[in-house]
Amino acid sequence: MEQLSIDLENCYGIKKLKKQLDFSEETAYAIYAPNGLMKTSLAQTFKDISAGAASTDRIFPTRVSTRKITDEKGAALTKESVFVVSSYDAEFGHTEKTSTLLVDIKLKREYDQLHVGIDNSKELLLKALKQQSHSKKDLEKEISSAFTSLDNDFYTALNRIKKELLEQKDTPFADVSYDTIFDEKVLNALGTKDVKTAIEGYVQRYNELLAASTYFKKGTFDYYNAGQIAKSLADNGFFEAKHTVNLNAAESLEIKTQKELEDVITKEKEAIIKDNALRKKFDEIETLLKKNVTLRDFLTYLMDHEAFLSQLANIKKFKEDILKSYLRVKLDLYQDLMNQYEAAEKRTREIEKEAARQSTQWEEVIQIFNERFVVPFTLSAKNKISVMLGYAPMIELEFTYHDGADNMPIEKSALLKVLSTGERKALYILNIIFEVEVRRKAAQETIIVIDDIADSFDYQNKYAIIQYLRDINEDRLFKQIIMTHNFDFFRTIKSRFVSYPHCLMASKNGSGISLEQAIGIKNVFLNDWKPNFFSDSKKKIASIPFLRNLVEYREGDSDQKFMKLTSLLHWKADSAAITEAQLDAIYNEMFASAGVSANGARSMIDIIHEQAKLCMNAGVGINFENKIVLAIAIRIGAEQFMVKKINDPPFVAGISSNQTQALLTQFKKLFSSDVRSIGILDRVMIMTPENIHLNSFMYEPIVDMSDEHLRRLYGDVIALK
Repeated sequence: MEQLSIDLENCYGIKKLKKQLDFSEETAYAIYAPNGLMKTSLAQTFKDISAGAASTDRIFPTRVSTRKITDEKGAALTKESVFVVSSYDAEFGHTEKTSTLLVDIKLKREYDQLHVGIDNSKELLLKALKQQSHSKKDLEKEISSAFTSLDNDFYTALNRIKKELLEQKDTPFADVSYDTIFDEKVLNALGTKDVKTAIEGYVQRYNELLAASTYFKKGTFDYYNAGQIAKSLADNGFFEAKHTVNLNAAESLEIKTQKELEDVITKEKEAIIKDNALRKKFDEIETLLKKNVTLRDFLTYLMDHEAFLSQLANIKKFKEDILKSYLRVKLDLYQDLMNQYEAAEKRTREIEKEAARQSTQWEEVIQIFNERFVVPFTLSAKNKISVMLGYAPMIELEFTYHDGADNMPIEKSALLKVLSTGERKALYILNIIFEVEVRRKAAQETIIVIDDIADSFDYQNKYAIIQYLRDINEDRLFKQIIMTHNFDFFRTIKSRFVSYPHCLMASKNGSGISLEQAIGIKNVFLNDWKPNFFSDSKKKIASIPFLRNLVEYREGDSDQKFMKLTSLLHWKADSAAITEAQLDAIYNEMFASAGVSANGARSMIDIIHEQAKLCMNAGVGINFENKIVLAIAIRIGAEQFMVKKINDPPFVAGISSNQTQALLTQFKKLFSSDVRSIGILDRVMIMTPENIHLNSFMYEPIVDMSDEHLRRLYGDVIALK
């Protein structure tokens, strides 16, 4: 992108703006715009492009908005190619995109490859478990939460029960319908006091019957286990191979066939199941469950699998036993997964150690921030390894607050409460740096539009920002439009890396906004007004405050030259008598020159008012000298009016400082009913002092002020006469 053509109409208060920016030689423009003129409006217009949204005029929504911002080929900017940096955006933070600065592609690729086989084996196991359990639940989470305190620690859960699974001989609950029992409504019902009490009563009677049984034994060989064993023996050809089973009791019983074993189990089972007391306990449970319509499926299932009822007194253990039964049935798949996982675990730890040692782009950004910005905290990446290897999407920042020799870890929310506005903005700048570095890494050519990024910063951090903008400027991938209302910031950018031709000033005219070549960035008095002192009356008048400052620096405020120049900035007894030749003489003495004006006998006060009237009809622009001429004429006219109305020469002569304020205070005391005049004079006090008492180091107030306001005020002051 070598050229940027901007053509706007009715975009957020910008009535019209047309400008072409040339980035072919330099990649940055600096634009000075007084507050309220165009900065935020232009930034919002570019932000619309980045968001893929249309631009409008919010105040006059019926006006047709036109936005044409194109490159040298006439192509509109893509939303990816625009990044707008607002003065401050508390919501703007690092994202998954900025976290990619931490990713190490080589390590991530090896890490991912290690887990490809693991992931495939896990998928096969979970699919088999779903078929076995007929469950629609997330069995990875179910297994994790059953055997650990978390629902996302699957491999820890599998590893924890490895020994138990290998030692487990049977799968008593392999055919349990998982979702029927572990339905949320069922679990809630089982947790109620009445149902729990009824189940406890059933289990107590059931255990009593098991204790009295000839063959069954609690916890190891109840009728459910016995039935599973009978089936398993038959399925594996145990009886066909002429093996027998001996049941130990008072009298040993030898079982030769599956039918004999099943008959013994059935007889023993019926002795328990048909027990009147047990039936009564079951009926209590049935009655409680029937009250809830949503539990009927569970009740039906329970009636067909009454043996499970004894397990419900400890639902957590029952869940573990069921899941272990499923896993035992799919033991081959389980072992395949665990073998792959354990084989990869060692290399994974090595990769993670290597990642921990690496310095990444993300950390370089943090280093830039920690080294350049003066804030009471440092920060680091908390989950660096996880993000580097791609198994955590977002970086987590870790903050350490510093107070002298004391350091304290602190959460971001708590930190923001104790930071100053400038310090919070510094943290915001960190996120800007992240965004820029992501674009650099992706080789994304970008127009970066910056809206008063340094506002409210102390000088040290302001210069840190300028240094980073300069760093950006060295990469032709980026084109910057740096907008500010801070004239000192504007001048500093010019001195550091933006050339004079790329420094623009915004001004308002009848048709809209214009961006003109900046003037007066470096000592307007030395470079413009001084060389034109004898040829341009406006520039001569505008030089009076500078001359007065120089006299004060060299001779002090009691020097006659200082007093005479003061009489051209305030209405004094001798003001009307001071001629242009007398002002020329002061200038010639100060600068050892011999300049002469065409008509030195003219009154300087007359010249000031004459030039002020010309300023009333001058073209709209930056107009440094116009504004100063108007400001001087306004104050002299206002003081002349007040001195005449007060009509007290001894009082006026006795004013030693702050003459305008002293006159206004006395005027208000004597003429409190003259509300209109007081209103105009108050405006004089507000608008003119900083415009007159300026020097070569600070004249931002006059740049910020629209000469339209000064013109209006001058007209009001003249009307006072």
